[in-house]
Amino acid sequence: MQPKALTLLLVAALSLPVLSGPLFSGSAMAEATQSPPRKGLFAFLLPAADRNARADRRGNADDEARAALKAAVQVAVETRPRGRLWCVPFARAVTGVDLRGNAKTWWRQAEGRYERGNDPEIGAVMTFSGSRAMPRGHVAVVSQVLSEREVLIDQANWERNRITLDTLVVDVSAKGDWSQVRVANADGTLGRVNPVYGFIYN
Repeated sequence: MQPKALTLLLVAALSLPVLSGPLFSGSAMAEATQSPPRKGLFAFLLPAADRNARADRRGNADDEARAALKAAVQVAVETRPRGRLWCVPFARAVTGVDLRGNAKTWWRQAEGRYERGNDPEIGAVMTFSGSRAMPRGHVAVVSQVLSEREVLIDQANWERNRITLDTLVVDVSAKGDWSQVRVANADGTLGRVNPVYGFIYN
């Protein structure tokens, strides 16, 4: 063998990966030297498929949460006490958030007992602060999230002594943090701007 050919053979041998093991068979050698499998022709679609799968799971969870909420609302409607109907007992019965007193005190009472935040979720208590129009505040329950700035709520005594279901609420705050909202009237128009502390989660 020519010296040049021998040199090339040695260089090639040294550049091969070292394969060790007590029984390195021919099939193992073939497996080790195979190139990695190619991605499928439509592999670029996987991220979108993953997003769709996550959206489907989230949609299913929302459907389940809404169904559970509506079952609780039905019980509250069927067992409503005689006499004047108030927002606080209704929200407590539907969500299990065990707070008492005027609605405007719920946000402070919830601190350290329940999670609070500014993101609407099905079953969360929307807590209105006191205002000239609502000196005692108001509490309602989110029944559906329509968009980042639109939800539906179930509530009692927004319309005097009545339970109203799936009422539209629109976030009109400058920062989009649900600190100011407008609630739909019975005729579908949006009413006054109301101050909101946020949402209490159970």
